[in-house]
Amino acid sequence: MNSASASLCIGVLLAGVATLGWALNFIAPYVTGDYSLYDLMAVRFLFAGMLGVGGMLLCRAQWGLVTAVQQWVAAGLGAIGYLGYAACIAAGVHFAGPVLTPTMVAMVPLLLALLGNARHKRVEWRRLIAPLSCLLVGLLLSNLGNTHQASLNAGAWLAGFCCSLGAVGLWLLFSVLNQRYLERLPAQATGLWTALMLMGAGAAVLCLLPLMLSLGLLRLPVVGVGFEHAAPLFAWSLVIALMSTVVGAWAWNAATRRLPMVLSGQLIALESVFASLLGLVFEGRGPTLMEAAGLATVLLGVILAVRIILAGRPGADLPVPVTGQ
Repeated sequence: MNSASASLCIGVLLAGVATLGWALNFIAPYVTGDYSLYDLMAVRFLFAGMLGVGGMLLCRAQWGLVTAVQQWVAAGLGAIGYLGYAACIAAGVHFAGPVLTPTMVAMVPLLLALLGNARHKRVEWRRLIAPLSCLLVGLLLSNLGNTHQASLNAGAWLAGFCCSLGAVGLWLLFSVLNQRYLERLPAQATGLWTALMLMGAGAAVLCLLPLMLSLGLLRLPVVGVGFEHAAPLFAWSLVIALMSTVVGAWAWNAATRRLPMVLSGQLIALESVFASLLGLVFEGRGPTLMEAAGLATVLLGVILAVRIILAGRPGADLPVPVTGQ
């Protein structure tokens, strides 16, 4: 295996780690306990902000590599790509259940693959038909496999749909902007870039706290912040902050330096697979035949995409510009 292929394989592995961490976003409605989603989001991203500050101190030697404008951009990306995206995901699952939101988010790989290949034509369009078709069929099967679930009322479904659509929009915006700025960023500054994004998400929560308190959205002041009551909330917030925000951010930023966007877009589909599996675990049931077929088909699409890129010409498909999340 040549160095380009080895780098690509490492990128695929890192992308898998990142998507598994991001899938924890989907379990938020299941672990709030006596608290609200707003409590979980606030505590989680306050933890993430503190971790970001710590990361900035650890990466202080990289400050000279990142301009003031880039620092503000990274913080803004953290606010929209981490806080905004996670909030939309959690709200979508809360209103519409564990099916609609993962299904819509799984459309992101299709959109990113088209955007990435339109910008940097790494693969002939006809070669993308098979993996993209597998993803679409897998999504359809996953939806059909959930027809046995109790139907949602129209208002809840619409709210979940809008939140899910917002998550897709924020993810696409974040992907394109993160790609653009990472392309101009020295490789040594990836750690600082990630820390700045975490700090931006934490700062955004701090700015929103007075509004949430005034609207009575937080139950922490009512239920209590003592360890005897809030320990599970703090524990889950820290786990999700570490895995979904910190590990996911680092692994994906490292992966994007090794993967063309047309491949990284396909690998994001793993997030929906992991999210569906985690949702089934928290619901205490196994997948139906249709759900299992849908998940398997999505995985097949990812595997096909990996094989297509690995089989490509080193001079055409394997060069890796810094790509976005």
